[in-house]
Amino acid sequence: MTAPVGGDRKSAVMPPGGGEEVREAAGRIGGEPRVLGRPLVKHRCGNSATWLRYPRRVTRPEFERARSAEAKRIREAAILEAATRLAGEHGVRAVTLTAIAAAVGMHKSAMLRYFETREEIFLRLSGNGWAEWSQDVRGRLADEGAASGEARISVVASTLADSLVARPLFCDLLAHTPLSLERGVSFAAVRSFKVRALAEAESVGAALCRSLPLTPRQAGNVVATATAMAGAMWQMAAPGTELRRFYEDTPELTHALIDVGPRLTDILTALLHGYCADTAA
Repeated sequence: MTAPVGGDRKSAVMPPGGGEEVREAAGRIGGEPRVLGRPLVKHRCGNSATWLRYPRRVTRPEFERARSAEAKRIREAAILEAATRLAGEHGVRAVTLTAIAAAVGMHKSAMLRYFETREEIFLRLSGNGWAEWSQDVRGRLADEGAASGEARISVVASTLADSLVARPLFCDLLAHTPLSLERGVSFAAVRSFKVRALAEAESVGAALCRSLPLTPRQAGNVVATATAMAGAMWQMAAPGTELRRFYEDTPELTHALIDVGPRLTDILTALLHGYCADTAA
């Protein structure tokens, strides 16, 4: 055993007066043995136990188990923030539970007290993404002005596409949600996410009905098409990845390069034209 810093092993192990004095002192003050204001701890060696003094004050770990609802909320927010940052840097697919725990400063087993799986963390982020996107789209549609006819359709299509492309993590999550995230959590977690996401999708659909002559069913299909295509095309575009750079550096594969915004706008414009024509007829 290495001697503690600041003195030889003998003087650090036991204060003058021996173990009896330490035990008597501990009994008198009703607490742990201390030397010069510093706590002593038992160190077991073989069949004996001696008191050792730490060379510096012992501090508590940075993260302790949350004991209140507010503490749990703060801890969950820290986990979600770390997952958001890592997914933004490396993509959802590459982020592990261990990496998130390390970024937060927690052991993986401790983090499972707040989220049952890695998938639950990202499913929560997906739900947050739906709420943020819905609010943004509804605000943009309300501020569009008095455009009508062809111009109105183009504005609505570009609004939907641009608002999605502006959220890279949400686009990434849109693809992973049905493929893996919903399948890696409890039914209770799936229900909580679905209720939230469907409510936000319905809110966007209602805003579309106020902007264009669409039925609720048509508006719902537009929202479903926009989000499904954004998720799929984001994976094909592979922005910021080695695969994307490979496409760019290989002339015969340049057709695989996808610019999500313009292509999604074209698809939505065609869909909206067809629906509006049906409604007018």
